[in-house]
Amino acid sequence: MVRRLAALLALLLLAACTGGGDGDGTPDTSATQDVSGVIVVASGRDVTGKNGVRQQLIDAWNLREQRAGSQFRARLVELPGSADEQRSQLLGALQSRSARYDVVNLDVTWVPEFASAGLIGELPGDLVDGDVIPSVAETARWDGKVYAAPFNSDVGLLYYRRDYLERADVERPDLRPGLTWEGLRDLVETVEARPAQGSYSKGWTTQLAAYEGRTVNAVEAFASAVEDFALVDGDGRYTGTVEELTDGIAELRRRTETAYTLQNAVHSDEAASLSDFAEGRTAFLRHWPYVYPTLHRTFTQEQLGVVPLPGRAVLGGQNLAVSRESTRPGKAAELIRFLTGRQSERCLLDAGFAATRVSAYGDGVRCPTAAGAPSASPTGEGADRVPRDEGGRPAYARSILLPALRAAVHRPRTPLYGAFTQTFTAQLGPLLGEDPPGNEVLAARLDEALRKALPD
Repeated sequence: MVRRLAALLALLLLAACTGGGDGDGTPDTSATQDVSGVIVVASGRDVTGKNGVRQQLIDAWNLREQRAGSQFRARLVELPGSADEQRSQLLGALQSRSARYDVVNLDVTWVPEFASAGLIGELPGDLVDGDVIPSVAETARWDGKVYAAPFNSDVGLLYYRRDYLERADVERPDLRPGLTWEGLRDLVETVEARPAQGSYSKGWTTQLAAYEGRTVNAVEAFASAVEDFALVDGDGRYTGTVEELTDGIAELRRRTETAYTLQNAVHSDEAASLSDFAEGRTAFLRHWPYVYPTLHRTFTQEQLGVVPLPGRAVLGGQNLAVSRESTRPGKAAELIRFLTGRQSERCLLDAGFAATRVSAYGDGVRCPTAAGAPSASPTGEGADRVPRDEGGRPAYARSILLPALRAAVHRPRTPLYGAFTQTFTAQLGPLLGEDPPGNEVLAARLDEALRKALPD
């Protein structure tokens, strides 16, 4: 649909100036000693497109500051590359003080590392209040302190081709929450017996290339196979056992069997797996919430469905933190309060992100636009094909997305997460290659490597 940015800016400005106790209120007096100027926000790419919802929210804050006669403005800087590359860029910039970032948008797994290294400062505890989804709120804390505010969340979901299931005469092609991996395998076998014409190849695909996507998929398999799976304790120390790793590897092996899994998955990242699904090569796709609007630009509601991922799903997302070197930390924290407030979170949800606040999924908070969600298209033009409920939210938000976020599991929370994920990804590589070792052998190797990567 046509973006109504002017309405968003004006109405968000009005809401911010009138307060209302929703986290978007009046300025924090702690900012009065800050050095006036531009608050630089460093972030990864906005998946809602050029001049997307993140930029629109920053524009709204800037307009509020201008109207108030403030000398502060905010500027969004998007970092290039993958998440791993962005982490390296931010670490290098903050450690060397080579880039004057005031606010950094961190993957939820990076918060312990940046906090322990003294690269980000402690934030007011009320930035993470009772409205934040509990599983999401945990990602903002380390060592008993709040170091970040949840900005947008993420969780693994299962997208599927409803029309493929209908063609295969599946009795209930409109799947419901509660699907198991055994049930998914049965559905794949049913589709394989009467495959779709054209480019169809295999039942399901996901992200198994040698990067964070492999870690996410493996943690989901391990957490589904091992009760209370964690691998580390509250201080980030390694607590895994060979027995737990063996069970997890066995489950990952079952999920990635070549009889069910698209061959390309072993080399796929988010973009490649999305392309394979969109082009009809597979019936099922494990992916994140942000592709919901994208897929609905390709498929109709009759063709596409989404349900919670069978088993346990990993929690993702990004949190906003203030750089320790910022010369305007008070005002930066005020900006974060605005960007993560109730109305802002509703705007993020409407645009395609997973909101971090429960209120965004309810009826009491709306994104203050003239006609609902900001456009997620690169140009900001065109029809909005996203199915929406009576309140204007994406149709799956309440019934699928929010429950999935509540039930999601964390990747290991440790200041050494970079070492963990590199080790985890590398050690699981042989499982996806030719002539993979047995579960016990691979588990013993993984256990030894993780003990070296995560020393006491």
